[in-house]
Amino acid sequence: MTQQLQDEFDSSVENAEAWMKAIQERLRINDNTKGPRSALEARLRETEKIRALEPEGSLKMDLILVKADAALHSIGEDKKHEVLSKLKDIKALWEETAIYITHCHSRIEWVWLQWSEYLKVQDEFYTWIHNMRVTLEPDIELQLGLKEKQWQLHHAQVLLNDVLNHSGLLERLLEEADSLCSRIGDPSVDEDVQKKMRMEYEGIRDEAKRRVELLEKITKEHERYSTNVNRFQSWLSDVIERFNCCCTGETTKSSAEDKLKALKEIAKNVRSGGKKWKHLENQCAEVIQNTSPLGAERMKDELEELRKALEKLSLLTSEEEERLLKIQQLQSAYESQARQLEANIQELRKNLQRLENDLDPGEEEKTEDEFVTLWRKCNATRTALAAEEPKVERLKTQLKELLRFPQDMHLHTESVVSAIQQYQSVRGKISKMSTDTESQLRRLFQNPLQHFEQWKPTVQMLLATPEPDLAHIEAALAESSQFKEKLMTLQLKKDLLNDVFGEEKAKSFLQEVAEASKEREILHKSLLQSKSKLQNLISQHKDFDAGFAPLQKKLSAIKAKLDLEKEPRPDLLGKKTQLQRLQMIQDELTELVIQMEEVEKLVQSNTAHRHEMNQFSSDLQALRRSLEIMIQQSEDQVQKHWVYNDKLSDLQQWITVTMEKIESCQSAEGEQNTEGRAADLEETKISHGKANEGEN
Repeated sequence: MTQQLQDEFDSSVENAEAWMKAIQERLRINDNTKGPRSALEARLRETEKIRALEPEGSLKMDLILVKADAALHSIGEDKKHEVLSKLKDIKALWEETAIYITHCHSRIEWVWLQWSEYLKVQDEFYTWIHNMRVTLEPDIELQLGLKEKQWQLHHAQVLLNDVLNHSGLLERLLEEADSLCSRIGDPSVDEDVQKKMRMEYEGIRDEAKRRVELLEKITKEHERYSTNVNRFQSWLSDVIERFNCCCTGETTKSSAEDKLKALKEIAKNVRSGGKKWKHLENQCAEVIQNTSPLGAERMKDELEELRKALEKLSLLTSEEEERLLKIQQLQSAYESQARQLEANIQELRKNLQRLENDLDPGEEEKTEDEFVTLWRKCNATRTALAAEEPKVERLKTQLKELLRFPQDMHLHTESVVSAIQQYQSVRGKISKMSTDTESQLRRLFQNPLQHFEQWKPTVQMLLATPEPDLAHIEAALAESSQFKEKLMTLQLKKDLLNDVFGEEKAKSFLQEVAEASKEREILHKSLLQSKSKLQNLISQHKDFDAGFAPLQKKLSAIKAKLDLEKEPRPDLLGKKTQLQRLQMIQDELTELVIQMEEVEKLVQSNTAHRHEMNQFSSDLQALRRSLEIMIQQSEDQVQKHWVYNDKLSDLQQWITVTMEKIESCQSAEGEQNTEGRAADLEETKISHGKANEGEN
């Protein structure tokens, strides 16, 4: 049995060795890249078949390994070396065969692919050669004009660039052909084929260069002619423009003698233009030879139009001399009216500049009172600007009267337009500043209400908390007092709100403020109750004396504060500050009442304490009534002082505007201007009087 296993192993090794050597022989026969493409393809197919047999070799090796394993388990140690040696040799032979299969097939396949890619690129190259030959073969077509010739030249340059860009492709093809030639030795890629490819490319390249050079010559010749025509047209336009300056009055400041001199110079230039035109005619004859018939006709027509224009200019030059005498007669009247127009323009500009300078808002941050002052100043300036509108219309009328003169109105028109634009600019600036200021005032007035609406949910959430923090309650109370002051201040500005918002919107806004004040009062009382409850929880272990003494002390302190506020204040700021302090004292009394109510709970069964609490309550109510009277009186004083300040500001603005107009009247010259200034002052006085009546 042991001998049989060893024989089977030896037989499998011999069988596999014979198969591998047969495969290597077939590979050796096909391991060659030389020869025609059909032979290379046949060798490629043969190596593909051999590579397909590689799994068979793997099976043979697997069989050998199985037989070797069986033999090694059954034979003695003295014969194992022989089996292992044969196993090692057959493994090496199989590895060599497998590598040979892969390398041989890959080498032939790579040469096949390289050849295929070369043939594909070669076909594309020869297709391009054919297309370029078809494109360059026809003769150059005559074009209509310069633009068409430039397009034709550009197209030829594009073709040349395409040809030059293909030189790289040619070089790569030649390198590839040379590489293939060394590998396959086929005549289809030998040196003669490479030379033929280069010669065909160079023929295309030379033809493309020749065409570009010819078209460049034709185009440059036409460009020179076109440049000369443009220069002649520019010269002719310049002469016509100089002539038109004399005809249309653009040189009316000069004398008739100067104009006649200018006309003679123009006539001299016109005569020299005849020689220039003749040179163009000779040059045109050369360009026409390389131009299409229709283009040649257009060039001839263009030259003829230039000749006619030159003759017409010569005729008009002689006729213009007769017109100069009439210009002299109108010159004097024109200058007088022009001076008057410029004087009126300067006067208007001066007034507009003064109004604009008075309205510099500055860049610094402004208080509410400063915004109110600026807003009133804008309104006063708009009234003063409206008085300048008749002067603008007067300028337009004067300009229309000047238009009947033959002189150039360009400068006067620009001056009038500039003055009107300055007027419109100042009006727009004043309107924008007034609108912006009004928007700022509206924002400032609406801010407290908006902030209150943002603050209210926070307080409601705080009150809804089962055990709020005492510090949060006290902070909310402080903010509530601030809101009370701001909302009360808004209610005192009814007249100003009517001016800024309008009566209807101001009424609606004040209603919102009043509703917010009521909501704030409710929230404030709720906060005080919450605070008192918290404090009661903290101090409920203390007796009545410990709770009553602070009440008496706080009541005394409030009385002392109230006594200090009985003295009247001289100005609006002092009165407003005093009102705010009284309102803060009112909040303290409200808080004291709540604290008193909490202390009263401790004296239900104590007669002596009840008497003290009744006396304290009586004193507190008396102090509260006295405080309410003082607050009402203070509010009335603030409202009256506020109205007084508004009217005083209006009067100061009116006095400023009136003083500026008086100064302007004093600096004006002529009886007519003085009467006009007086009329303006009277109108301003009447309009201010009506405005004051409306306010009253």
